[in-house]
Amino acid sequence: MKNIIVYINPYHAKIPEVATVLEDLQKKYGVVFWCLPRQDNLFPETINTSSEKDLKQKNCDCILVFGGDGSILQAKDTALKFNTPILGVNIGHLGFLSETDMTDLEKSLDNLMHKKFQVQSRMLIRADVWRDGNKIFSTLALNDAVIYKSVSPKLIEVKILDQKRHVLTARCDGFVAATPTGSTAYSLAAGGPLLTPVMDAIVITPLNPHIMAIRPIVFPAKNKITFRMIDQEHSSMLQIDGVNAIELQEGDEVRITAAKEKVNFIKLSNRTFYQILRNKMHMGRI
Repeated sequence: MKNIIVYINPYHAKIPEVATVLEDLQKKYGVVFWCLPRQDNLFPETINTSSEKDLKQKNCDCILVFGGDGSILQAKDTALKFNTPILGVNIGHLGFLSETDMTDLEKSLDNLMHKKFQVQSRMLIRADVWRDGNKIFSTLALNDAVIYKSVSPKLIEVKILDQKRHVLTARCDGFVAATPTGSTAYSLAAGGPLLTPVMDAIVITPLNPHIMAIRPIVFPAKNKITFRMIDQEHSSMLQIDGVNAIELQEGDEVRITAAKEKVNFIKLSNRTFYQILRNKMHMGRI
């Protein structure tokens, strides 16, 4: 490990503490930390700034992401751009996607230096929006793509197709299309199942359906899932990884497929997914 990109939640109060720790680690291990120009004002001069073009030539080893799960979701595009694995450092709340925290950061970096880690690949989903026969929007999600009724108090009607075969039609607040990584996020809160993060599948979870018989469904990752907006008086919204992306109109189709790209995460410890569930989500505790 020689060159490491750092990314931080710009609104977090611990930024000065993070900067101090990075300076100390830089001196101790001789590693060079880099930040992108858009975050240059968050770090001291000892943290180097470089354009994306120059950083690509440096073959950076990993991205240290300081924040919570939302920060890691935002950093996924940087990880894909540089083909670089993410190491999440939790300075947020739950930090389910994080591998370490500030207390163990020095030990974690020591493990990185001595190559005591594994790289774990996680699937992404691609969300394409089609309108009047034309693709008008396309993006990737690490957690989920959510269709919801937005500001309207009324339910929306959505038809779901799997490989062009009709699955169901429902009036509801919306649907969550989640990756296995995202199965522990919004989908879980809406009653969806837990999936281990290294598998390939797509979870479809309804949001407050009008009919109780409509339940979450797990589809093979190779399938194309289509959401057709049938009946809505007002535009609804497509949200990608917690961020509003595009308004949806009646007749629009949102097509969800497994992406060719994957995001890599650095795994330092021997903690299993189930241990994380027990410790952070208190699964099975009385």
